[in-house]
Amino acid sequence: MVQFAANLSMMFNEVDFLDRFAAAAQAGFTGVEYLFPYDFTAEEIVSRLKDNGLKQVLFNTPAGDWDAGERGLACNPERIDEFREGVAKAIDYARAMECGQLHCMAGLAPEGIDAGELRRTYVENLRYASAEIGKAGIKCLIEMINTRDIPGFYLNTSAQAEEILAEVGSDNLYIQYDIYHMQIMEGDLAPTMERLLPKIAHMQLADTPGRNEPGTGEINYAFLFTHIDAIGYKGWIGCEYKPAKTTQEGLGWMKALS
Repeated sequence: MVQFAANLSMMFNEVDFLDRFAAAAQAGFTGVEYLFPYDFTAEEIVSRLKDNGLKQVLFNTPAGDWDAGERGLACNPERIDEFREGVAKAIDYARAMECGQLHCMAGLAPEGIDAGELRRTYVENLRYASAEIGKAGIKCLIEMINTRDIPGFYLNTSAQAEEILAEVGSDNLYIQYDIYHMQIMEGDLAPTMERLLPKIAHMQLADTPGRNEPGTGEINYAFLFTHIDAIGYKGWIGCEYKPAKTTQEGLGWMKALS
C-alpha cells in the first residue's frame, strides 16, 4: 500500500503553518511535504517533525519571489548564481530534516530569450543541482506542471521530462509525477506511470476539475491506487490538493483505503 504525505501548503490552512505538523499527524499522516521551509529555521521544523513522529518527504529549492509570481529559477540564464545559491540552502535544510528529496522548479520561460539558451541553462543547472544534491545523499527531482494553472512554465509533459533526463545524463535526476497536472496535460495516466516507473521518485495527487481531494472529479483514483501498488511503486504520494471544505471533512477517500 502506498504512503500518503500531507502537503502542508495546501492542507490544514485553518491553522498556522508550524501547527500543521501536529494537525497532519492527528489526521493519520506519517509524512509531510510543502512548498518551502525557508520562512523558519531548520531547527524549528525539525522540532515539529520529531514531536509529531513525521517524516519530511519533499520540499522545493528556492523559487525566486513566489508572491510576485515567480515559479522557479532553473531555466533562467540571468539567475544562475541565485539558483545555485538556492540549491546550497536547500541542501542545508534537507540535511537537518533528514529529507531525501528536493524538487528544482523549472520556472517560467523568460520572454525575449532564445529557446536554445533556455534549454542549455536548464540542462546545465540540473547537472549542477543533481550532482550537488547527490553528494548529500538526496534525490533531485523535476516536475511537469500544466499550462492552465501556470501559463509559461517551462516543463509541461512527460515526453519533455524524458528528453531532459536523457540530456542531463545524471543518475541522480528523477521525475516528480503529479497526477493532477498530467491528467490535464496528457491523460493516459496508468500506462504512463508504468512506463516511467524507474524514473519516478515521487508522486502527487489532486482531482480535476477543482484541484480538490480524490473522489471530487473525473480521475478514477480507486483504479489508480490499485494500479500504483500493482506496478510496484514504493515512494510517497503527496496530497497536494485544496480541500473542498475542511481538510478533515475531505479525508474520507484515505480512510476508505485503510
